[in-house]
Amino acid sequence: MFVSVLGTCIGCREPFSFHPNLVPSVRVRGSREPICKACVDKANPERIKRGLAPIAILPGAYEAAAEAEVNWEG
Repeated sequence: MFVSVLGTCIGCREPFSFHPNLVPSVRVRGSREPICKACVDKANPERIKRGLAPIAILPGAYEAAAEAEVNWEG
């Protein structure tokens, strides 16, 4: 069985699906919030200009996960 999480991007507020353990996220008021690929692609050039590391996108971050891969205790 496979699992795909549907969430809202913290950047653009659009819904998107993702692998819950691999999706890039940013910390907002102490909580980790998922960010979509389009927003990562938009943010990274500015991050690099500021001397910050780009946000990494892990392989499979925007794909479904095998149920056994998901950390349900989160």
